[in-house]
Amino acid sequence: MNLTEIGRDGVAALLTGVLAWAAASDIRTRKIPNPSVLAVGGLFVGWTALIGFAGLPQALIAAAIAFVVSFALYNLKIVGAGDSKLFAAVALFAGLDRLAQLTLLTGIVGGLIALFIMVTRPRRALVMLTMRGKGDFGDGIPYGVAIAAAAIVVVWTDLYFPQLLSLP
Repeated sequence: MNLTEIGRDGVAALLTGVLAWAAASDIRTRKIPNPSVLAVGGLFVGWTALIGFAGLPQALIAAAIAFVVSFALYNLKIVGAGDSKLFAAVALFAGLDRLAQLTLLTGIVGGLIALFIMVTRPRRALVMLTMRGKGDFGDGIPYGVAIAAAAIVVVWTDLYFPQLLSLP
């Protein structure tokens, strides 16, 4: 392993820790701390310095797309503001090449979390179905967990098994 690979893995490990912090906070308080989103952005600066600036334009475009879409979801009250900011920040690491995979994995993990909540709280699930989304259902789904899990999978898989994320 050369120094660039060690540095890259170090940034990926720090990113994993920051995303775990954001996810834990989302579970506990249903809020994603702004410093965690800023830390993801800061780690991307280090990441870019290590791997080169060739992919920077695509990363910025991916983050812009992610922000516009997630901000629209925020305005529709589907996701929270922290979720929107975190998704845009991790989209920097995914870039255009992996944005679709990041989005798909986020949706899958979020769906699994929703299924878990429905299985563990069947009365709540029944009320949700009966009222067709018109009631107050509490805190909702901690989508920061889904975003963090998907980002961790995409970053580490892209580092060591990039062929697994390749679209046909």
